[in-house]
Amino acid sequence: MLRLTKSLPSLVNSNVFVRRTYADLSKLSPLVDIDPRVHEALRGSPGSVVALESTIITHGMPYPHNLETALEVEQIVRQKGAIPATIAIVDGRIKVGTTADQLARLAQSDTIKTSRRDLAYVLGKGLSGGTTVAGTLLVADMVGIRVFATGGIGGVHRGGEDSLDVSADLVELGRTPVAVVSSGVKSILDIPRTLEYLETQGVCVASYGSPERDFPAFYTRRSGSKAVYNFDSAAEAANAISVNGALGLRSGFLIGVPIPAEHALDQALMDGAIAEALAEATRQNIGGKEVTPFILAAVSKITQGKSLQSNMALIKNNASVAAEIAVELSRIESGQVKSVSERETASSGISSQRVPVVIGGSIVDTCISVLDDDLKDPSVPL
Repeated sequence: MLRLTKSLPSLVNSNVFVRRTYADLSKLSPLVDIDPRVHEALRGSPGSVVALESTIITHGMPYPHNLETALEVEQIVRQKGAIPATIAIVDGRIKVGTTADQLARLAQSDTIKTSRRDLAYVLGKGLSGGTTVAGTLLVADMVGIRVFATGGIGGVHRGGEDSLDVSADLVELGRTPVAVVSSGVKSILDIPRTLEYLETQGVCVASYGSPERDFPAFYTRRSGSKAVYNFDSAAEAANAISVNGALGLRSGFLIGVPIPAEHALDQALMDGAIAEALAEATRQNIGGKEVTPFILAAVSKITQGKSLQSNMALIKNNASVAAEIAVELSRIESGQVKSVSERETASSGISSQRVPVVIGGSIVDTCISVLDDDLKDPSVPL
């Protein structure tokens, strides 16, 4: 007999649910160091923490723009009422929340671009590294962070149907229940094939603030592809993330936030710059994880720095949206506000009182014995 005593919306808002969903920090690997402010938030209000990647600092922007942007992004998250947690590898230690000195060091040092495959090597050798989207996702899930802001994720590279060059970001999104807030997929990639791959991985892809479901293309507000869904508000996104946890799903979200219009670049300009950068990468035999940093740097040079300014603007905007979502998620899961489902139930007049539902059944066994010997003869018609 199975007894169901809680509806899904009630489960979402219960303290029991929150304790079960988020990580048990007492069992965390001794190789992970959590900043005291982040640790306090994870123990008391896990949904209020926003993860930030460090590859933007180590490989995505030149110095000092990388350091300035990292510090500004953290401040934006704080101003919105959330707690920033920049994730990085420093001297063979995973840092969840970094100091200003550590950020400055990462911004000026030669570090390793660290994804899932690289973690054990980098930590084992006592090295430092900037975590990619995949690497940051893995660590964020490890400590119980559910919202993550970045510029743009990796994807299927152009010509990926031949090279099989597919970013580990996509696979990690399919097995990590974290919502990634970004300006879509980097426009240097094959966006339609990337979205198809995300669908195969079970990732919920949604636009943000776009009733037409336009999926952004990093430097431009539209890619020509459509997201499956659209979130109109931070509260709506937070509710979906919370329900995802209540269901125990292990896949994540990709929430595409368009770059602010005043910082968007001309589509024709970007197409030409990307084509030129890709051709140069081919001439120089640039491959593997070095492709994206090379092309981003080349595009910035071709556009005379315009793409770099857009990159900085969109990550700041994404951090702001992510922080708003994190604050709403914290409010939902702490019981301060009702989930969207509960609000709809209340407005419909349907009682939300918890009433036990008993699911059972009855079984009747019927036995038939044939007593007439004539009926056993197959030649005798029944």
